[in-house]
Amino acid sequence: MSLSNTGEIASPTSVYNNRTEELKAFDDTKAGVKGLVDAGIVSIPKIFVRPPEELAEERNSCQKNIEVPIIDLNNIQEGSRRKEIVDEVRIASEKWGFFLVINHGIPLSVLDEMIDGVRMFNEHDVEVKKEVYSRDTTKKVRFNANYDLYKSRAANWRDTLTISLLAVDLDPELLPVVCRKSTLEYVKHIRKLGDTLFELLSEALGLQADYLGSMECGKEGTLVCHYYPACPQPKLTLGVSRHVDPGFLTLLIQNEISGLQVLHEGQWFDVHPIQGGLVVNIGDLLQDLLACLRRHTIQYKS
Repeated sequence: MSLSNTGEIASPTSVYNNRTEELKAFDDTKAGVKGLVDAGIVSIPKIFVRPPEELAEERNSCQKNIEVPIIDLNNIQEGSRRKEIVDEVRIASEKWGFFLVINHGIPLSVLDEMIDGVRMFNEHDVEVKKEVYSRDTTKKVRFNANYDLYKSRAANWRDTLTISLLAVDLDPELLPVVCRKSTLEYVKHIRKLGDTLFELLSEALGLQADYLGSMECGKEGTLVCHYYPACPQPKLTLGVSRHVDPGFLTLLIQNEISGLQVLHEGQWFDVHPIQGGLVVNIGDLLQDLLACLRRHTIQYKS
């Protein structure tokens, strides 16, 4: 039992029903979190407010004295240099599961234009965004606020444009016009980098460079483009709550605003943005596959 704002006793059922109604009312606007900001709110809705103990845990557990590994891919095709890079990838993958790559071959202009395209979409006319607003996960291009809106304890302060790479391949006309060109160019480059990373991971296991690629680990993919509107009460909510990536590989562009953290040996570490750098996260599925391949490789060599 709990007290409502009026001082009356509220049952768990009524609290749940009120929250569900608030979530639906927000969802039905199809304007996302940016719609709340555009409406001029000064207090964030209750559905975004996180419990004080959760916020304290999130904000007080970060260690700042160790940097996430940075791997320079420059001169990657040179024999001795490639071996150095493969060793760095192996160590970073085993110890962290995360690393940053620089000199990866993607022009800075491509990265900047991708970020700018996502920003322009989110700051575009709301009626345009409503055309692709959906919670139907079968849609190749969709916009919404919080994919788990109705399941999470508290909503995150962000909007997301999700683009399946199948849409890029089969029907690029599905992509919003305002970010279509930048997205197509970015995908072209990021696929090449993904292939390179799978080669390095294969070699780090002592396998042929095309081993993971031949398993089609990078065949399908999704662009998950987050946008974080200015928050009137940032100390009460979060843009992204702690989570794991279930897939094979995540490549992340950061803008100049810091905020990303990774978990390492039970502690959270800041991942400071590097101009032109990309964060590489080895997802759960690939971690399991690498662990399995590593065991078989060791048994074969013994």
